[in-house]
Amino acid sequence: MSPTLIKAVVAITLALVFYTLGVWMEHKEKTLRPLHLVFFWLGFCADSAGTGLMAGLSSGREGFLASLHGITGIIAIVLMLVHAIWATAVIVLKDRESAKTFHRYSMAVWRIWLIPFVLGMVLGMIH
Repeated sequence: MSPTLIKAVVAITLALVFYTLGVWMEHKEKTLRPLHLVFFWLGFCADSAGTGLMAGLSSGREGFLASLHGITGIIAIVLMLVHAIWATAVIVLKDRESAKTFHRYSMAVWRIWLIPFVLGMVLGMIH
C-alpha cells in the first residue's frame, strides 16, 4: 500500500468518524449546537482531503469523475459543504427554530454520504 493511499484511507476514515459523530449527536439531541458544527467541518475537510488524494491515485481525474464512485463522491462532498455552511448560518444567526429542525437534513446528507464511502470500500477490497 502506497503512502498516499494510506493517507487517503486515514483521511476518509476520519471523515466517517467526525461526520458521523456530528450528525448522530445532533440527531440525538434534536437541536444543532456549535460542537456539531465543528464535527461537520472536520468531516468535510477530512473527506475533501481524502477524496483529493484518492482522485490523484486513480487513472486520471476524468476516469474518476466518470465512475459511479466519483459521481456519488462529488455529490456527497457538495452536500456536506452545503450542510456545513447552512449549519454555520443557523449557529451564527442564532436561528433557534431552524436549529430544532436541522437534524432532518443532516440525516439525509449523512445517508447519501455513506453511498460513496461504502462503494469505495467495496471497490478497494476488489482491487
